Amino acid sequence: MRLLLIRHGQTPSNVKHLLDTAEPGPGLTPLGQEQAAALPEALADEKIDALYVSTLVRTHLTAAPLAAAKQLEPRVRDGIREVSAGDLEMRGDDEAAHTYMATALAWSAGNTELRMPGGENGVEALARYDAVVEEAAATGAETVAMVSHGAVIRMWVAARARNVGMDYAATHELRNTGIVVLEGSPDQGWRALLWEGKPLGPEDVVAGTSGPAGETV
Repeated sequence: MRLLLIRHGQTPSNVKHLLDTAEPGPGLTPLGQEQAAALPEALADEKIDALYVSTLVRTHLTAAPLAAAKQLEPRVRDGIREVSAGDLEMRGDDEAAHTYMATALAWSAGNTELRMPGGENGVEALARYDAVVEEAAATGAETVAMVSHGAVIRMWVAARARNVGMDYAATHELRNTGIVVLEGSPDQGWRALLWEGKPLGPEDVVAGTSGPAGETV
């Protein structure tokens, strides 16, 4: 299966550099809407058979133009939501951002019992994401797109792709509407074909406006 993991478009909380992970979450900025609108053209050559979104509003808004262009009904799954920030929720300081990303990426390196302060641990986060990927693979779809979130995409890819490790995920950004493309299966494993950290659509010229989840650690 070909798996496209797309980060959502820019949100107001991204611009403010906040760890905003709770439901339903913010919508998109005007730039985020432009990024979403650019996805159909950017992915025009992809024959997408199924499209998944998380339970957070920003993924629904990001996926809507792509869903319309591909004539797909997005499938909403809680398992591909963002890593819960727990006690760090709505903090925007560098310490909180570092703790958040360092904890998530530690799961990728195998320290899955480590718990986000006041939030989930790696066992729980990986299991919920795995479940949605396994469901998608079981449909027999050849190409599946999932509009998800920066930290959880980076964490899951580094944990599951045999050619991507924690260090790579930590030092490579994944800005709004950045994409990671993989091939494989839950049984045989995954290989990353592309890590495009820059937006597929327009990008903000101001640094730091894609939020902590998209930045290098």
